[in-house]
Amino acid sequence: MARTLLDKVWDAHVVAEDGGETLLYVDLHLLHEVTSPQAFAGLVAAGRPVRAPARALALFDHNVPTTDQARGIGAVADPEARAQLGRLMENSARHGIERFAMGDPRNGIVHVVAPEQGRTIPGSTLVCGDSHTSTHGAFGALAFGIGTSQIEHVLATQTLRLRKPPAMRVTIDGVAGPFVSAKDLALGVLAAIGVDGAIDHVIEFAGPTVRALSMEGRMTLCNLAIEMGARSGLIAPDDTTFAYLAARLGDISAHVPAWRALASDTDAVFAREAHVSADALAPMVSWGTTPAQVVPVDGRVPDPATHADAAVRRAQERALAYMDLVPGQALAGLPIDRVFIGSCTNSRIEDLRAVAALVDGRRVAPGVRAMVVPGSGLVRRQAENEGIAETLRAAGFDWREPGCSMCVGMNPDRLATGERCASTSNRNFENRQGTGGRTHLMSPASAAAAAVTGRITDVRTL
Repeated sequence: MARTLLDKVWDAHVVAEDGGETLLYVDLHLLHEVTSPQAFAGLVAAGRPVRAPARALALFDHNVPTTDQARGIGAVADPEARAQLGRLMENSARHGIERFAMGDPRNGIVHVVAPEQGRTIPGSTLVCGDSHTSTHGAFGALAFGIGTSQIEHVLATQTLRLRKPPAMRVTIDGVAGPFVSAKDLALGVLAAIGVDGAIDHVIEFAGPTVRALSMEGRMTLCNLAIEMGARSGLIAPDDTTFAYLAARLGDISAHVPAWRALASDTDAVFAREAHVSADALAPMVSWGTTPAQVVPVDGRVPDPATHADAAVRRAQERALAYMDLVPGQALAGLPIDRVFIGSCTNSRIEDLRAVAALVDGRRVAPGVRAMVVPGSGLVRRQAENEGIAETLRAAGFDWREPGCSMCVGMNPDRLATGERCASTSNRNFENRQGTGGRTHLMSPASAAAAAVTGRITDVRTL
């Protein structure tokens, strides 16, 4: 019987089945400071040990400041954040779980660190208490974001109880034009299918445009699968995947045949299909308060009155009011106050290279505060070795230390009320980057263009 990539990974990890639910074995459990404390507390209260500490990795990312990390948790001013970080240190030490501490160059955002450490493996299962765990699907790994009670269950049993989601295939073909990056492809898919277009499915991204992406680009695409309503995202491993892993793990030739066989069978049937043409896409910019409220950078804000669906009209009207925009308004030329380049979506070395190439010889516009936050200490080190950091500083960017930073607003990097931000992050929800802050999602190159012009700009004009 023909099987999808999802079928193959799922079937290889089934421990037991009961009443339509599956007990699925978990190969890697990523932990961070925000969602793990209650899970560890429940484990201790029940007198249970961690089942497989060697299959877990603890990192510090959400609450960390992006300056002065050499001081460790002493650099954290907020007492609750400091307590969460301290508990992760205590819990990982108590249970024998590997941990990369603040200031360790290996530390950073969970979804950047695990792949660069060679911990994300094709055909594996991976979980983390963070919704954007779908990022790891770029390697053909089945990766789920999970809640605190599920974190406790995985710690205790190394399994996860789930109903198998149906598979959806999103095929992207055509040739992406100048400055149409993986972020623009993802936002283009969101514009086409909406935030509920893949609800409760696992998306497999396929097609020649996807195959042409680097691993960094594939991670960006899978990262945003969750914003499409999907449980996770997947891309079948291929030579691009194997080259990335060989650079980190050495000789992987014994594994390549099995990893290559993970690709969906040619006659596999998907529960849902969608197609997007890269030919039709331009650099994209969000105008509203969901990642699907997005238009080409040379487009205009839509008019809610044109929608027959009353719920859509109300959502768009609310978004326009929050973003202080009006129907028909052009996005290009809209002044911005802040620029944030970072997050688990766009903080890898490829992203920083794109920014540096755009701003080399230019300056951040007067009145704009622009910051670049690398996704890990190793990305930061590589950017400094390549001269990227020097280029960014010369252009007037604030060069920071790794962390989730302004993506999530759970640390000192936040927008003030009314500030408008060009952001490479994954969510533009109300108050996401700071109370009353207004977020426009875009690619690293587009954010760099906004920084040097002081307004949302079609990067192709530069």
